[in-house]
Amino acid sequence: MTDSGSAERVEAVVLDSLPNGRPDDTRPQYQKDPLAYALGIEEFGLYELTLEEDERVLVGDRLIVEPASERDAVTAARRVGFDDLSGAARSELDYAVEEMLEADEERFVEFYNEAQPITLRLHQLNLLPGIGKKLRNDLLDERKRKPFDSFEEIEERVSGLHNPREVLVERIIEELREEDLKYRIFVRGVEHAE
Repeated sequence: MTDSGSAERVEAVVLDSLPNGRPDDTRPQYQKDPLAYALGIEEFGLYELTLEEDERVLVGDRLIVEPASERDAVTAARRVGFDDLSGAARSELDYAVEEMLEADEERFVEFYNEAQPITLRLHQLNLLPGIGKKLRNDLLDERKRKPFDSFEEIEERVSGLHNPREVLVERIIEELREEDLKYRIFVRGVEHAE
């Protein structure tokens, strides 16, 4: 996603702030723009954001990426891959994803309630780390009885599934790191800038 003026609203949380620009940028300091790396809240896109001159943002701040007309501190945005992130942004990623799942628990519990087969032999639930055929069937049986209301309830009702929130965090991080995954549940495909 670039500065196309897309109508879709994208909000992101800052993973790292580089007030002096990228360290590998060889231009003189006065020519470097402040940057931030951020994670899209809804679609988990990774972004490099160019900030207005003298703009300072902190890890955890929320910024509008799209549409461009609604941006405050951001002058340009481009979608990046995991390998494009700074080391600090990479290390912050797990915490940011975990906070997002905690803040919007209902949305992610709903995944456990609505996950569907992908093929005759593969179910979306099987894409989650540690979920094999037996655990998948236990989840499907339990949700038929009554939909899940919380991560805690999933853990209580499905024997063997410990910390269902962390299972989703692991899958989302895997989708962010691996560009060539065949199936994605949470993260849109990585689109590199031109």
